[in-house]
Amino acid sequence: MLNMGGPSTVAETHDFLKNLFMDGDLIPLPFQRFLAPVIARRRTPQIEQQYTDIGGGSPILRYTQLQGEGMAQLLDELHPETAPHKSYVAFRYANPLTALTARQLKEDGVKRAIAFTQYPQYSCSTTGSSLNELFRKGKAGELGDIQWSVIDRWGTHPGFIEAVAQNIEAALSKFSPEDRSDVVLLFSAHSLPMSVVNRGDPYVLEVSASVAAVMKRLGHSNPYRLVWQSQVGPSAWMGMQTSEALKGLVHLGRKRVVLVPIAFTSDHIETLYELDLEYLKEAKEHGMEAYRAESLNDSPVFIRALADIVTEHLQDCKAGKGPVSNQMGLRCPGCKNATCGEQKEWFARGG
Repeated sequence: MLNMGGPSTVAETHDFLKNLFMDGDLIPLPFQRFLAPVIARRRTPQIEQQYTDIGGGSPILRYTQLQGEGMAQLLDELHPETAPHKSYVAFRYANPLTALTARQLKEDGVKRAIAFTQYPQYSCSTTGSSLNELFRKGKAGELGDIQWSVIDRWGTHPGFIEAVAQNIEAALSKFSPEDRSDVVLLFSAHSLPMSVVNRGDPYVLEVSASVAAVMKRLGHSNPYRLVWQSQVGPSAWMGMQTSEALKGLVHLGRKRVVLVPIAFTSDHIETLYELDLEYLKEAKEHGMEAYRAESLNDSPVFIRALADIVTEHLQDCKAGKGPVSNQMGLRCPGCKNATCGEQKEWFARGG
């Protein structure tokens, strides 16, 4: 189960930030090897305080482990021919890092594995970065002799859409019935630098597809917009930013809103701090009635969706459809990263 991860304790914050800013797939920087440690040191006190404010660390590891264990139990029932199933967590920037998980896979003698991204929508900067790291470990012989396949995107899977829609409906129920249909749904996703978007990264398209699918499931019950959060640095990023959208809605006289995390499945700093402690606070200061749809966390509907996604993947592999999707094989038209091409070929061969 691949994800960016987050520091489980405040003390891990600096290492998390250093790993994050060192990753050119996520945040391309000039002179990255020199600038990244400097930026990480400067940002550490502020981000440490944010993790303190949300309870002393990120809960993303706990939720990912919970989801993985529940998924594996369901898979034993849904696809008994490949049982027993076991989930492993491989984070890109926090423990358990990919290198640690690679060693565990090798020690456990695993012979068949699925690289299952926990980002519903594909981006070279998120799923692509995790797959690049896994490929590097495999190429170096750190994974052992494993037959690989990849689940690289699932942003319109019916189970995922249902889980998101149910949480939106729960948030809408907090408004009075006569006002409910006027509530604006603001779907908020982690933004991307425009340099990544403009080379043909599919993330914006795929997040939009998720939003469209959720709204179809809701019967287009409410007005909505897709907005973007978590911009870092002075360069141009995908917008408009969630905070600015809230101000704009107030200006338009729309003072009821539900914030919906559409690209985050588990609570972490972007939901617990940025959405809850910053944006909801700002909204209420502007006189808005505002709530956030809960993250998927321990949702039984979501955990069943994860199991269904893997079951469908295993059935496709058995039917001879190959270890990767057709879409995964296509590089961004503006891609200049040789590792990306090598990684795609490696997984297409089964590792």
